[in-house]
Amino acid sequence: MDIFAHGLWAGAAFKAANNKLQKSGNLKKLSIKWGIFWGTFPDLFAFIIPLIMVAWGIFFGGIKIQDLPRPSAIEPAAHDTFPAFRLANLLYNIGHSLIVFFLVFAVVWLIRKRPAWELGGWIFHVLIDIPTHSYKFYPTPLLWPVSQWKFLYGFSWAEPWFIIVNYSAIVAVYLYLWRLRKKTIKKLISNN
Repeated sequence: MDIFAHGLWAGAAFKAANNKLQKSGNLKKLSIKWGIFWGTFPDLFAFIIPLIMVAWGIFFGGIKIQDLPRPSAIEPAAHDTFPAFRLANLLYNIGHSLIVFFLVFAVVWLIRKRPAWELGGWIFHVLIDIPTHSYKFYPTPLLWPVSQWKFLYGFSWAEPWFIIVNYSAIVAVYLYLWRLRKKTIKKLISNN
């Protein structure tokens, strides 16, 4: 899925979680901003440095735009291409691995002496990517480094029909959350 949709879905999930926590009487809220950050983190981690490398090469010589491989040629052939794409593959494997996520989550829990639930945006990202990436373009390596197995039969998040369905669902969820908030505020005002 594209990074903007990841951020929007993570924001909606954390807003809904905060609504649930509020209804249960729990005053501790999850940080929606951190949830969004961790919801986009795997892609930021995988692509920012390689993107800078490619941009540097284009602007300061050495790389021509027409020489860049097309997206359909990146996975699994990326091992033979530009260093930036090899780096992107490695970082993508690290950032999209459930094993790496759980290790980081456990270490953070040990250090903080409590779970950092906002890291849940990261696992949410990986779980969404499993069915929305095909083997042709960055399939999700959910068991890396233990296994190179990747879900082969996902569909591309870049298909026009999926983009329409995805963003329509995002709009519907945010409208629902907005109406729920409006209803809660109205209820609080009427109780006072």
